[in-house]
Amino acid sequence: MKLRILKSAVTNPWFNLATEDWIFNTLGNDKKAPHSHTLFLWRNSETVVIGRSQNPWVECKTDKMEEDNVFLARRQSGGGAVFHDLGNTNFTFLSPKGDYDQNANFTIIINALKKLGIDATLSGRNDMQVGDKKISGSAFKHAADRSFHHGTLLVNADMRKLGDYLNPHPLKLQAKGIKSVRSRVANLVEFNNTINPETLSAAIIEAFCDYYGQTVDVEELDENTLAKEPSLNQYYQQMADWEWRFGKTPEFSHQLETRFNWGLIDLHMDIKQAVISEVVIFSDALNVELIELLKEALTGIKYNTEAIKAKLDELKNAQPNIATQINDFEQWLIEEMDS
Repeated sequence: MKLRILKSAVTNPWFNLATEDWIFNTLGNDKKAPHSHTLFLWRNSETVVIGRSQNPWVECKTDKMEEDNVFLARRQSGGGAVFHDLGNTNFTFLSPKGDYDQNANFTIIINALKKLGIDATLSGRNDMQVGDKKISGSAFKHAADRSFHHGTLLVNADMRKLGDYLNPHPLKLQAKGIKSVRSRVANLVEFNNTINPETLSAAIIEAFCDYYGQTVDVEELDENTLAKEPSLNQYYQQMADWEWRFGKTPEFSHQLETRFNWGLIDLHMDIKQAVISEVVIFSDALNVELIELLKEALTGIKYNTEAIKAKLDELKNAQPNIATQINDFEQWLIEEMDS
């Protein structure tokens, strides 16, 4: 079977995930069926990538990410949340379903690491480790006639950032969907201090060719060449879209409680597709109208601080006689969601 090797020069994660989908669905697809084993290598700028069924507010610190210009990306496949930076090398194997061999894919990566003097082993179904340290995680996607397996290898990633953007301060979120399980992780440079993303990519390419007994040229992908493909922009727009990254979040609820000098607030919000669908507020505040106005203001808006602030600011302007209480509520809610 023909081999194909592609390597991206682009570090925008929405672009790379779109490229992955484009390759999976269209590239080398003469008769609507894949006919090659394809290896795609890529790296992302600072990004948290969540699985298809995950909740970004449970998995990561969305406010901190926005402040630091860190991307949030939602992939098409399952699995947990991971942090990418340019110290990660990402790999994707794509094959016809009848010829797809997950063990072969892992063997290729393990063989590549052996070329660099690193003895890695498969751990469970998804991970690879060196000793007791995880150095790679994988996720998978299958269609009727094709399959892919993608994963990330920690080369010299900034491990401090894992704590900066993952594992948020626990909110009272009763969330459906998949939650990540954190593991002890290590960079490959801990086991070979001469390794870098380029030497690793070269080793993977060599191991891929060795395994299948063929040699093929590497196709370099960049925005200019891929922008000519009519379907690629459609995939990119989906990956970049707020509705995909946040709106596809499984239904969840958020409960918060505090006391102001004008009364107790026990706030319950149900969120569907990242929109606040229902609001219940229990309160001993004397001003019943205030509570009803807060409920009405929050219902039906996006579950993010910008939308909440805009709506409550609008309410303050419309209700100057209770603007102080609305402001108290707004500042508290924004601070809680950003904590």
